[in-house]
Amino acid sequence: MRLETRGGAAGYGEGGPVTGIDLADARPRVLGRRAVETEYFRHLFAASPAIEAAVSNACLDILSRHGKAPLYQFLGGPTRFKARLLASPDGLEPAAFKAPLERAMKAGFKAVTIPIPRHDALWRMQAYVDAVRARVADARQMAGAGIEIVLDAAGTLTPGDAAFVAKALERDHIMWLDEPTSVLTTDALAKISDESVVPVALGRGVTDIAAFQNLLRHGSIDILRPSLGLNSLHKIRRMAAIAETHYVAVVPYHDGGPIGTLAGIHLNAALANSFIQQVPFPAAERDAAMRAEITGGQQEVAVDGFAALINRHGLGVEISDAALSKYSEEKL
Repeated sequence: MRLETRGGAAGYGEGGPVTGIDLADARPRVLGRRAVETEYFRHLFAASPAIEAAVSNACLDILSRHGKAPLYQFLGGPTRFKARLLASPDGLEPAAFKAPLERAMKAGFKAVTIPIPRHDALWRMQAYVDAVRARVADARQMAGAGIEIVLDAAGTLTPGDAAFVAKALERDHIMWLDEPTSVLTTDALAKISDESVVPVALGRGVTDIAAFQNLLRHGSIDILRPSLGLNSLHKIRRMAAIAETHYVAVVPYHDGGPIGTLAGIHLNAALANSFIQQVPFPAAERDAAMRAEITGGQQEVAVDGFAALINRHGLGVEISDAALSKYSEEKL
């Protein structure tokens, strides 16, 4: 989303998928407002968190550009001068495992997410666990020594099955088990967290801060995963402050575009308990070229697993309006 002030300054923010009707409805609500009214936008777009995230983050970009400071300075200043990156490659199916992993390693990433195998209800649980462990072993062999792996379950398991899988994966030393179940009750999640030492990460679909607070209070999660597409940077900062009191790390979930990646890296730098930033890694060269074109040539790559902070105003790059117009399906 591109917002422009009356003085001609522009800011850019990214949210999750929205409909054309939502975009049309947002326009009159935003026009004439001041960029500092981020709390106003939070209440105004309570029913559309993706719109709120995009508008609020665009306002932050405007304000940091106006203040001639990098966005991470505007978010409180850096706690580190480089951000660790986690690649999420496309196309990680068993028959085509090797190429996406090799491309991610070639781009400098040292940590990747891989999807858990589909769980067929007819499978015996032990056979399924063996398939999960085989997938982790295959990925580690293909990517080489030193690679760290996050296993993404995408909420597909029951709490009982997730606990069984997590226990079996202890000896494989994965970074964490991501979104193991869609069930977010504390008693159900206790089955996973109490029976295994494998870290559990949850929260990509949660937008209510109180819901996170409840999970943290009961010790149900080890890593907080608020979505960058559904939560503004300001909102994730509040979530992170709560998580820090429980000694829990924050790893924002990100499956969107390159503007979101830049925002996530700035946020990673400003949060003391931020662990790593997820970066979508497209399988197609055309998609990678499109993402780089939008950010004025800035590629989403790593150097030995990290990205250096960009010490320029706002997001730190010149967003190409021509590329946004070229690739946009809906315009605000």
